[in-house]
Amino acid sequence: MKVLLTTCPGSVADDLARGALERRLAACCSRLPVTSTYWWQGELISDEECLLLFKSADDRLDALLTHLQEAHPYEVPELLVVEPTHVSAAYANWVLKETRTPLA
Repeated sequence: MKVLLTTCPGSVADDLARGALERRLAACCSRLPVTSTYWWQGELISDEECLLLFKSADDRLDALLTHLQEAHPYEVPELLVVEPTHVSAAYANWVLKETRTPLA
């Protein structure tokens, strides 16, 4: 499995999370409030944002990245993928199960 991190305005965090989960691109999305300080177009900026952590199956990652690139409001969204060095078998199986399209 993979973990995808992105920051976004709090006003769109729920939409980004729900959009990915409704499409079964992730099994879970955790949201944390953060203050980000960064350079943007030659200016030093500090913003209150949300950090979203999407937990997804390997085979859903490309679709998740595409979805977030299209849905994200930032011109240059932060999309970082992390591969855990250890995941419990039960959690990995749950992530895999929840990223499958349910049968009708």
